[in-house]
Amino acid sequence: MTHPFDPMTDEEMLITSKLIKDSYAASKKPHFLQIDRLDPPKKDMIRYLEAEKSGAPLPFIPRVLYAIFYIGERLHKALVNTTYHHVIVDQELEEGTQGPLLPEDVADMEQLAYNHPICKAEIAKLKLPSYVRVVCDPWMNGVDCVENKLLCQCYMYLADARHSESNHYSLPLKFSPVFEMLTKKFVRMDYLPSGGVGEGPLNDTLPWTKFPFVEYHPDLNGETKIRELKPLIVEQPEGPSFSVEGHKIKWQGWEFYAIPTVREGLVLYDIHFLGRSIIYRLSMSEMTVPYGDPRAPFHRKQAFDLGDCGFGTNANRLALGCDCLGVIKYFDNRRTNREGEPQFIPNTICLHEQDYGLLYKHVNFRTLKTVVARRREFVVQTIATVANYEYAINYIFDQVGEIKIQVRATGILSTMPLDEGVTVPWGTNVGPMVLASYHQHLLSFRVDPALDGHNNTVCYDDTLRMEPNTKLNPHNVGFYTKRTYVEKAGYVEQSPFTNRAPKIINEHVINKISKKPVAYKIVMPARQLMMADPSSYNAKRAQYAQQQIWVTKYRDNELYAAGEFTNQSQDDYGVGKWANGTDNVRDTDNVVWLTIGFTHIPKCEDFPVMPVEIHEVGITPFGFFEKNPALDLPQASNAFNKSEYFPEGKKEVASCCSSKPAL
Repeated sequence: MTHPFDPMTDEEMLITSKLIKDSYAASKKPHFLQIDRLDPPKKDMIRYLEAEKSGAPLPFIPRVLYAIFYIGERLHKALVNTTYHHVIVDQELEEGTQGPLLPEDVADMEQLAYNHPICKAEIAKLKLPSYVRVVCDPWMNGVDCVENKLLCQCYMYLADARHSESNHYSLPLKFSPVFEMLTKKFVRMDYLPSGGVGEGPLNDTLPWTKFPFVEYHPDLNGETKIRELKPLIVEQPEGPSFSVEGHKIKWQGWEFYAIPTVREGLVLYDIHFLGRSIIYRLSMSEMTVPYGDPRAPFHRKQAFDLGDCGFGTNANRLALGCDCLGVIKYFDNRRTNREGEPQFIPNTICLHEQDYGLLYKHVNFRTLKTVVARRREFVVQTIATVANYEYAINYIFDQVGEIKIQVRATGILSTMPLDEGVTVPWGTNVGPMVLASYHQHLLSFRVDPALDGHNNTVCYDDTLRMEPNTKLNPHNVGFYTKRTYVEKAGYVEQSPFTNRAPKIINEHVINKISKKPVAYKIVMPARQLMMADPSSYNAKRAQYAQQQIWVTKYRDNELYAAGEFTNQSQDDYGVGKWANGTDNVRDTDNVVWLTIGFTHIPKCEDFPVMPVEIHEVGITPFGFFEKNPALDLPQASNAFNKSEYFPEGKKEVASCCSSKPAL
């Protein structure tokens, strides 16, 4: 039996596309971009999940898919009931609304940039030798004005023709064609600046004679001596400690559903720990990458990697021994092609366990007896390649009830041409004739909390000095916490110097020990957010990136921080509208939006391939339990962990001891 949270099937996708195609005349052929399962109404799912847990008869919830497609140049969104095989609604969207990019359409743009007569003429001017080829990176156009056509900006590069994996990002060219993506019409040729401040190209002498490729591939990078590295094997001889039934996962007191999706890549539902509800729905909602190069046309470089492209659409096919170690369970994904046919993407989500050092330890200094437990984590990971960058999104669960959201950014910098001897204040020279502009990665994670129920409150505690020289504080060392409640939809300001600690609480459930409402704390270091001026399109399109924490009232289908349609958008039709300052969000069903932002000032060590940069946010119990919930863990011992001495020789080392039996 299909669970309401289960991902769409091939059959459901084909039913959806056929019903839509059959509703149009042959002259109006749908051009599909995205098809996926629609979330069931939350009130229906709550009843379903309650019945599921109690063993009661399950209420019937029909399966509904959404489809985004063009008819001619007008974008449509349809909802299709695949249970009863009928189109619920087919809406033609406002003129100028553009849909996400489909890989097949992007591939067409790449070929057009090679073969269009105007582009071929530019390439011919270079008089390239036979061992050099031209490579195109198609980009979403971004915006600097109102555009009613779907445009594609093609950035052009050179690579070594003798090897398919040559790094083309090390040699950017100075011309960039722009096409209409749907009609394939040539729009214009942008000539890229490559000089200093206030200057255009300085050296446009043709033909092109210098080819300083900076390579990353092992066949090409010039590294002749590989470091010696002996295997470090992660073994689980008795199998993993997690179980999977369908898409429901159980591990160390955790239970939740992990569902692959086309846009978000991965969604977690109905998260419980030790039988208590924590979160109804958790996902990455959006990611925008605005660039800080002020020169045209680079000022338009702003990707929305989920809304413009789809994280699941561009998901990696994960491999054993590379992306995850140990005993691995994979989930697959699928997307549509423009005909509405399923395209299977295997192994886009991996599930595995990992050791992460100590969980707790104490040595009784009087007896030298030790209690020690190691921290085991459960990881749900997906990775997507969006043109030049790779992003690994990890949801990490531990044994004391914490959820960590971890982002790892790697891949290759998106580069610009640079004349020799030139430097600029908005970028870093990362190779000969190649500039990496400053930019930001601003990700939004959507948390639909359900702490012991669906009516929750967001508050924050500031740590403040007590008034000096008072009866309560005569020695002037006291400090205390002051709690503030978020009453209306809006945001929580950063305040690192008051140790501001945002929390999600349930005001109706009081911890018997602390005498305070049960809570989960949001552990989030203060970060620099959107650098573009508020008057810019970059800022207007991603208002969520102005603050780290937002709170909005729950409404079905309000899922995406910058709105549903971000490609060439003019404004933020998401959190920027929903955080309206009027909706009541205290002690009600609300949504918390977390912005993880990092400003990337490239360094030479980031090129030609970037070591991972890691950023995390924690959602951790704070007075949710009455004591450490991990006291039931087995104590660490070498009989269990099977570590070995370094081969130089054994030394007398105290063993782990405990009053409890060790495994």
